[in-house]
Amino acid sequence: MSLIVLGTVATDTVKTPFGLRKNILGGSAAHFSMSARLFTPVNIVAAVGEDFPAKYINLLKQRGVILDALTREKGKSFSWTGEYEGDLNTAITRKTELGVLLTFDPKITAQQKNIKYVFLANIDPHIQRKLLDQIRAPRLVAMDTMNFWIDTQRRALLKMLKRVDIFVANDQEARSLSGENNLLKAAKRLRALGPEMILIKKGEHGVLFYSRKFIFALPAYPCEKVIDPTGAGDTFAGGFMGYLARTGKVDAASIKNALAYGTIAASFNIEDFGLDRTAGLSLGDLTARLKQFKKIVL
Repeated sequence: MSLIVLGTVATDTVKTPFGLRKNILGGSAAHFSMSARLFTPVNIVAAVGEDFPAKYINLLKQRGVILDALTREKGKSFSWTGEYEGDLNTAITRKTELGVLLTFDPKITAQQKNIKYVFLANIDPHIQRKLLDQIRAPRLVAMDTMNFWIDTQRRALLKMLKRVDIFVANDQEARSLSGENNLLKAAKRLRALGPEMILIKKGEHGVLFYSRKFIFALPAYPCEKVIDPTGAGDTFAGGFMGYLARTGKVDAASIKNALAYGTIAASFNIEDFGLDRTAGLSLGDLTARLKQFKKIVL
């Protein structure tokens, strides 16, 4: 089944101990789509400005991403400048240009309104609501966020949590929103806010999945080559949701496999800047590494 993702398509300037890359393709929806596309057709809902490079639009098209709901608006594109130091676990934001996101009003086609699998990537919860209001009868809705929205749009965010099936957050976000330091307690508290399933990303320490039916934890794939972690969480989410949409199932076995594929997708993402590694991936690449991963964790 096809999948729709609401998020950002952006230009990033990223500095790590391994170099500096200026104005490369980034954004939550772009990273998500590069892994989700390996499993199922993926539709991006996003806005870019007049300054957005045509070559990046072409790259997404060449990878089979459906751009019917990607609009080019007057003004500047969303852009992010960040830096990583030391162990590369935390990004230091140097500059954020919201640009066209300040007035972004998502619109989708009549066909896209019937898509059953929906991912609301990190963006203003008011924009997330506007997109979800247009989906007629979704089967599975997952939502991501960030501390900025937790701090500034908490009420709107809490309303959205009542409408989604899966809430995705990193460990810091989960603690901030729940008020709990222990991640299992945080997951339980977040589950009480509405979503049936909670997915907590722990970076190099893997992922924790929580629901009333089962709890599952998975370590990260051990990587020697870590160049740029930007978008790793979105890439993980793309693999996770892409697999579920492909199988059409949301049972325990499918979720565990989806978590594993998401983990592997993220392990490729961090091996190069931006989308340089994931744009060239095939499903066979993920499956081959997953086999190695199973030998490590089982």
